[in-house]
Amino acid sequence: MKYSKFFGKTQKEVPKDVLIRSHEYLVRGGFINQVAAGLYDFLPLGFLVLSKLDRIIKEELSKKGVQHLLMPFVHPASLWKETGRYDKIDVLLKFTSARGTDCVLAPTHEETVTDLARKYLKTYKDLPVILNQNQWKYRDEMRATGGLLRTREFLMQDAYSFDCNDVGLDENFKKMSEAYHAIFERIGLDVTVVKADSGTMGGSDSEEFMVLADAGEDKILICDKCDYGMNLEKAEGMSDGDLCTECGKGNFKIVNAIEAGHVFKLGTCYAESMKAYFVDEDGSSKPVIMGCYGIGISRLVASIAEVSNDENGLIWPKNVAPFQINLLSLGKESEVLEKAEELYGELVGEGFEVLYDDRDESAGKKFADSDLIGIPVRLIVSKRSLEAKSVELKYRSGGDAMMIAFDDLSGVLQKFFK
Repeated sequence: MKYSKFFGKTQKEVPKDVLIRSHEYLVRGGFINQVAAGLYDFLPLGFLVLSKLDRIIKEELSKKGVQHLLMPFVHPASLWKETGRYDKIDVLLKFTSARGTDCVLAPTHEETVTDLARKYLKTYKDLPVILNQNQWKYRDEMRATGGLLRTREFLMQDAYSFDCNDVGLDENFKKMSEAYHAIFERIGLDVTVVKADSGTMGGSDSEEFMVLADAGEDKILICDKCDYGMNLEKAEGMSDGDLCTECGKGNFKIVNAIEAGHVFKLGTCYAESMKAYFVDEDGSSKPVIMGCYGIGISRLVASIAEVSNDENGLIWPKNVAPFQINLLSLGKESEVLEKAEELYGELVGEGFEVLYDDRDESAGKKFADSDLIGIPVRLIVSKRSLEAKSVELKYRSGGDAMMIAFDDLSGVLQKFFK
């Protein structure tokens, strides 16, 4: 893609009401645009990151046998009245359709997926199964702050497991936890798993995948010896400096964190209230046993941005960066422009994702925008590089710039991105 044709511009000034670095850089870099409080456009750069996260999540879940589907964003209120949550969840946005039907905008999908279960999971032969969707949701939060960290509309991965017994639930819970660890490793995000409360979702055995960050709204206790942790809301009187209840050797410390993922066992609470029963091997009718597993995909964009940056801008991990390579042409000499154009065509032809900065801008402007956007590899074609029959390469993650012969460039890039 040529930058001169790319939709979205960088901004030099910090937008008002921006309090954290990820919000600043995502807005200034042209990744997102605020429509209203808690509502954002994902501009082309941001949408590329979001799409890569979406794909990686689906790939890793598929490896565990998870089946993907898509459920509606608008739900009939009747489903929520079956579980009793229609009048219990304060973030539920309710409305009446033109036909007089009471509806809600989905903040979560337990009701609709349980409705599917009672229609399709009839006997033990239909179990176990794990269903997943990556879908937009809406929660009418009183407070929306921190850019993408706390929004009203957001993209969520939510999977639901269905089993005959607790043994099966334990197996699927473990399977999904393993998939989550693989996902976070691929996207370059370090997470800490802590014991937590399942909140309004119900159920038990809840675990949160937390990203340690000063901007995080959650406070968690972590042992300084064994890394055991728990959400402070479920800590039962524990506080900073207390002896670890897991290893008995270390001490807890309180840190701020961002919740990136949440897994918990729902049990039979939804199945019983919505009559999602199956016929077991012995001929008896039993409620399906459920588990629930969610990752805030749009929040991941902010989470990565919050922990992967420097004073100049973002530093995207290579698997989720909007582009792999930022190619810059410096100078107006015809030979420079021709070589940059030629190199751009070659790289794209080899399958690399390239943002070519062909704009008629100063070197300082191009460097500043390149650092702000945070693409993993920057290549510079200039009069000096042509004299050396090389291209200047610099990794956004750090290190000095180096001159790479044009003939060697493809091999260097292939090795870095493999």
